[in-house]
Amino acid sequence: MSVDTHRHFHDELSQVKVRLLTMSGEAEAALGSAVQALLERDTELARHVIRNDRTIDALEVEIEEQCIQLLALQQPMARDLRMLTSALKIANDLERVGDHAVNIAQSAERLSQSRPIVPEPEIVEMASLAREMLSDALEAFVRGDAAAGREVCLRDDKVDNLHRSVFRILLTHMMENPQNISAAMELFLVSRNLERVADLATNVGEDVVFLVEGKSIKHHAEDRGDARMVAPSSH
Repeated sequence: MSVDTHRHFHDELSQVKVRLLTMSGEAEAALGSAVQALLERDTELARHVIRNDRTIDALEVEIEEQCIQLLALQQPMARDLRMLTSALKIANDLERVGDHAVNIAQSAERLSQSRPIVPEPEIVEMASLAREMLSDALEAFVRGDAAAGREVCLRDDKVDNLHRSVFRILLTHMMENPQNISAAMELFLVSRNLERVADLATNVGEDVVFLVEGKSIKHHAEDRGDARMVAPSSH
């Protein structure tokens, strides 16, 4: 690969990172707006989240096309190859975050038509944690910071614990007053979607470790001592 070709290739890689950050910002904003629509019973804001999902979908297509073109034309090796394959996976994860935001917005629409039930503080905390995990995971990816990627993964347990707590609290509400069942089930769906967003942020954190170290830590492989390594060359 000539010097000019190499420079052009890395310019293209930088563009992929910028698009991923843009997509992450859109996904985080969608998630925040969906939760706001839920808290404020704002059906118009919920509909805006649903309509705007097309923007996130379009960004995924752009990133996918650019990555595939670079893979086909440049045939990158080692870290550059890991960068592109990770970018493809992260774009897909961010698109799914957008889908979860839409699910929450749809729950917000339905809850606006039912008798009021106050969303649990745990759901608000879950939303904040999930957004922070997503933002920090993308920042770790752009910086190539494996330690920060691992740190994001560790936060997933807190979100899982909150999700279990929400289930127990909502179950109590349903048992005390059967009229709360419909609204409580919607809130449980919201909690489930937030828990899945945290899982997707964890995926990104794992991809950062793979990018930087060439090591797969998915499914707690590192804890078991069987994390797989690939050639760590950065060339």
